[in-house]
Amino acid sequence: MIVSTKELFKAAYGKFAIGAYNINNLEQCMGLFKGNLDSQAPFIIQISKGARSYTHKTMLEGLIRSADKVFPEAIFAVHLDHGDEETCYDCIESGFYSSVMIDASHEDFDTNIAITRRVVDAAHAKGIAVEAELGQLGGVEEHVSVSEADAKLTDPEQAREFVERSGCDSLACAIGTSHGAFKFSGGQGLHFDVLEEIQKRLPGFPLVMHGSSSVPQEEVKRINQAGGSLKGAKGVDADQFKGAARLGVTKINIDTDGRLVWTRVHREHFLEHPENFDLRPPGKVFMQEYANFIADKNRKLGSANTLEEVRKRCQK
Repeated sequence: MIVSTKELFKAAYGKFAIGAYNINNLEQCMGLFKGNLDSQAPFIIQISKGARSYTHKTMLEGLIRSADKVFPEAIFAVHLDHGDEETCYDCIESGFYSSVMIDASHEDFDTNIAITRRVVDAAHAKGIAVEAELGQLGGVEEHVSVSEADAKLTDPEQAREFVERSGCDSLACAIGTSHGAFKFSGGQGLHFDVLEEIQKRLPGFPLVMHGSSSVPQEEVKRINQAGGSLKGAKGVDADQFKGAARLGVTKINIDTDGRLVWTRVHREHFLEHPENFDLRPPGKVFMQEYANFIADKNRKLGSANTLEEVRKRCQK
């Protein structure tokens, strides 16, 4: 059942975070639904601008509609991840999305607010929620690329002004995470001090963490053993998720880890079965491995075993 992102946030605030997972194809979609039902967790399906153009935007929408019928017990929202203004309007007009993210964080403060306000006005007219971003995460994710030198933590005082002026429904904050598989070069972690200050200024307001893949070292090791070359990949400590949730983070984005699982499964399969030319055997393995990965992440997020509680809330 597709529900409002706002309803998920109300159910989660201060208690747990909702996992927001990017998908690009059938195998990811099937594994995602299965993993969330296995762990009895609500979730958010994220579709990026790149995913919408990978085949065609209606293909992914069709997969999600089909999965909703195949897995009627699932509770989830559909979200546009890292949209520009044009893509946001297209998703708003489609009537399919629960929420959209407008990412104008690369602009100056006032321009970011102005762009976000335009998207908010268009989205709210259709009953759709809007996520915005303030501050800049380092790293690379599709069309978003920010050097470590240009990365900026979110200013807590600016955060309050930004929300008041833009009218956004949730705010992605830069608190030490980054996009991609190469997040940290040393022992850095989340800036809970910054997060705490933001929550003080925006009590009860849903905050979002982007770039939150943990980059499991066992996955990296197995990829490299199967012919890969990922050197120095390191991510966010997943044990910090619940601490962030208690400080108002209601949505945590995870994309890179899913790609690592896909890469590991396929590299190992074709290394062990060089004679195979059928995509289905590794695809079946991946769907189950991805489901296992999703279920484990939901336990870290604290969202596992909350499905019935959330369902009752959403059906009121």
